[in-house]
Amino acid sequence: MKQRDAHPQPPRATRKLLIFPAAALALAVAACAAVTVTRTRAHVATPPAPAADSSAQERFEGQWTMEFWQGEEKVHVQINYSDRKTEGGDHRGYSNWNMGFTLTFDQITGLTREQVASPAGAPVRFQLKRDAGTLDCEGWFRNGKGSGHYTFVRNPAFAAELRRQGVTGDPTEKDLFSLAMSDVGFAYLDELRSQGYERPTVQQLVRMAHHGVRLDYIRGLKSYGYKLDSLDALVRMRDHGVTLGYIKELQEAGFGRLTPEQLVRTRDHGVSASFLREIKAEGYDVTQLEELIRLRDHGVSVSFIRELRAEGYQKLPLQQLVRLRDHGVSVSFIREMKALGYTGLSVEELVRLRNHGVTASFVRRVQGERNDRPSVEELIRLRNHGH
Repeated sequence: MKQRDAHPQPPRATRKLLIFPAAALALAVAACAAVTVTRTRAHVATPPAPAADSSAQERFEGQWTMEFWQGEEKVHVQINYSDRKTEGGDHRGYSNWNMGFTLTFDQITGLTREQVASPAGAPVRFQLKRDAGTLDCEGWFRNGKGSGHYTFVRNPAFAAELRRQGVTGDPTEKDLFSLAMSDVGFAYLDELRSQGYERPTVQQLVRMAHHGVRLDYIRGLKSYGYKLDSLDALVRMRDHGVTLGYIKELQEAGFGRLTPEQLVRTRDHGVSASFLREIKAEGYDVTQLEELIRLRDHGVSVSFIRELRAEGYQKLPLQQLVRLRDHGVSVSFIREMKALGYTGLSVEELVRLRNHGVTASFVRRVQGERNDRPSVEELIRLRNHGH
């Protein structure tokens, strides 16, 4: 007993307090270990997915139609592609585009003229081969018209050859598909080089393909004497609707050596070749481009000129045509004033009437009140005084 008294045991409550933290610590360590193991196992069981290989996952396919124009070697081709983006089983985005172009028969591999012209119809399999890849096509032809489905197969050597030729960037599967559709390949690069354009990147090539800057467009511009400052300038010309046909029509109408900037500006302001021809047919010898742009900007159409002529206003000077339009003098206003007895009004009188707010209904009211026909100056004075 004395020995026990020398080393007294702590009270029961104290013993519990001393033992509890140690047990809790052991349990906590075990719990942490369990959690760690669980997390490690979960991590091992579901490793992060590797970076997606677009070439392995993306598949480009769609529909084609073809028509052989009778008496010509040209084949009109229409390619359709739909791009649906899904997320969780739902459609999150959808885009659809069509591209049309012409080919010669020898550019199609595996298709015969007999199949194309078959009156009873014939199943077909053929290829459209481009540097960036090939369209494997299957379908049906009858009497020169055909349709079916295609699958795009990339050319695995194309990207390496682009790099060898100094084109920077790695094309995706979609890039290759776009380049193949627009036939942007090695002949395209050769033409750019021969004309002195800068070396494009892959993305520049794709952008040019998307915006319709095809090989025949670049060569056509050269034939008309145009070599632009940059690839971006080529895209801008095409985006603004300056086609080879438009350049040709302007030249035939007497506007030959316009600068690239003038071509874009003329197109933007709606000065078409047909507008030029019609203006000339009305007796106007327009030689200055700015005159034509001014006419279009102020809404002077050929129909407006012809309607004025029918009302007795023969070949008004261009500046008077613009003045009438700017001040809201319509042909219907001229006709209404004629019906009220105001014939042969000058351009200046018509403009002043409109500027002072004299309308046909106002004139009818004044005439009814006065039982006479006031002059133009009286009408303006009455209107100004709030009559």
